[in-house]
Amino acid sequence: MATFSLSQASLPSLRSPNPKSSNPYKAPNIRTHLVSIRCSKSSPSPPPPPPPPPPTPSPAKHRRPADENIRDEARRLHTIHNFSAKYVPFNAGPHSTESYSLDEIVYRSKSGGLLDVQHDFDALKKFDGNYWKALFDSRVGKTTWPYGSGVWSKKEWVLPEIDSDDIVSAFEGNSNLFWAERFGKQFLGMNDLWVKHCGISHTGSFKDLGMTVLVSQVNRLRKMNKPVVGVGCASTGDTSAALSAYCAAAGIPSIVFLPANKISIAQLVQPIANKAFVLSIDTDFDGCMQLIREVTAELPIYLANSLNSLRLEGQKTAAIEILQQFNWEVPNWVIVPGGNLGNIYAFYKGFYMCKELGLVDRIPRLVCAQAANANPLYLHYKSGWKDFKSVKANTTFASAIQIGDPVSIDRAVYALKNSNGIVEEATEEELMNAMSQADSTGMFICPHTGVALTALIKLRNNGIIGPTDRTVVVSTAHGLKFTQSKIDYHSNAIPDMACRFANPPMQVKADFGSVMDVLKNYLSEANPKV
Repeated sequence: MATFSLSQASLPSLRSPNPKSSNPYKAPNIRTHLVSIRCSKSSPSPPPPPPPPPPTPSPAKHRRPADENIRDEARRLHTIHNFSAKYVPFNAGPHSTESYSLDEIVYRSKSGGLLDVQHDFDALKKFDGNYWKALFDSRVGKTTWPYGSGVWSKKEWVLPEIDSDDIVSAFEGNSNLFWAERFGKQFLGMNDLWVKHCGISHTGSFKDLGMTVLVSQVNRLRKMNKPVVGVGCASTGDTSAALSAYCAAAGIPSIVFLPANKISIAQLVQPIANKAFVLSIDTDFDGCMQLIREVTAELPIYLANSLNSLRLEGQKTAAIEILQQFNWEVPNWVIVPGGNLGNIYAFYKGFYMCKELGLVDRIPRLVCAQAANANPLYLHYKSGWKDFKSVKANTTFASAIQIGDPVSIDRAVYALKNSNGIVEEATEEELMNAMSQADSTGMFICPHTGVALTALIKLRNNGIIGPTDRTVVVSTAHGLKFTQSKIDYHSNAIPDMACRFANPPMQVKADFGSVMDVLKNYLSEANPKV
């Protein structure tokens, strides 16, 4: 039986025979004591006594023995539980009996369909919503292994049976939920707009959330002597960065298939720096994906793409984290950029689990935003969900979602149908303008977030999203990975694009008069009342 350690917070024990009957959150009874003070005018007050000498500092008390690291501590404090999870065919009927252990190396069902990780809800429901909220909240900001991670702070809902000693984590997650005050007010007339900066993470993208789970499970499989020599993926950039980093941390070989000349230098250098074996292949992402699937069927290389449902278990924690950051209140809308389409389902799954287990009472409406140059889901949505057709993805600045044949199309459709969701698209000019507008209000976002903001702008202009709707835009990668696209935009160097909000540097002669003239002109335009 796998083990894990609970936080040291005062929470009901997992072994409690009747956890719902206990209430650890009730405030203690506090009595107010009134003290009468008699004042006398007849005699002066005595002088105050001299202050006591400062106490002798005692040696710092360690939370754990000084020679014990946080993994050692986790081993010592392990606790047995009865939670479990398994693979089942995605969206299988109630009478399906097909299932697989998470310790099996399997990516598809017998019929060739996708798999999903199914948790034992009966076991989880033995503890009420307040219990789970308090447990998750108690772990935020801690260094207790592995719960300091935004992913592993929800370990019981992610990989409940993995030993904490097998986990490979950079304490990912816990990313900033940014109140986009000025952008919302200035460009959209909104007062409750938020950007979930998932790109503020170990390798600069949300892919870390899923990769910590997948590589941890691979680490477990290798210790069980399963036939896994390395881990491989096809990538448009961010997946390879996350995979190579986590494999490097665990000492596991990583193999990366990249489409030649189709990702940024910042993305390419990450797997190279982490010593991944990188193959630059003369095809697009869909071609790389086909090759890696064929290779992993023949060699003992574990497939790390989102065809593998383990990654979605980590990515769903971003949805739980959003609710946690809103003190377990549900936003009206959550907008997610979509390429291979696993992430939109992951967000749905996170929200669904919170509703099903009593943490919240509803699911927000989801929006999937696609680049118009790679928009198969958008076309499918506009057709009324009729027969899905893949497309040939054209070049887009949002390179990580430049995918014409998404693996998780069925997952995405399921999530959107069950959340009353919407699909929108963004042209190249729209997404770059939105990115520039956001940057002008203090953000520094990636083009994929520009796609999501374009979807928001369209839905707001159409009156579908209201001015007071609490809306969260998911930012999937750090803007520093895409500086060349920003340089090209602000240099007016993009063919057939007006670059309306470009802000090129002003060339000025090196003399005081010229500099003063330019500054006076700028200040008068920036603030005409002065």
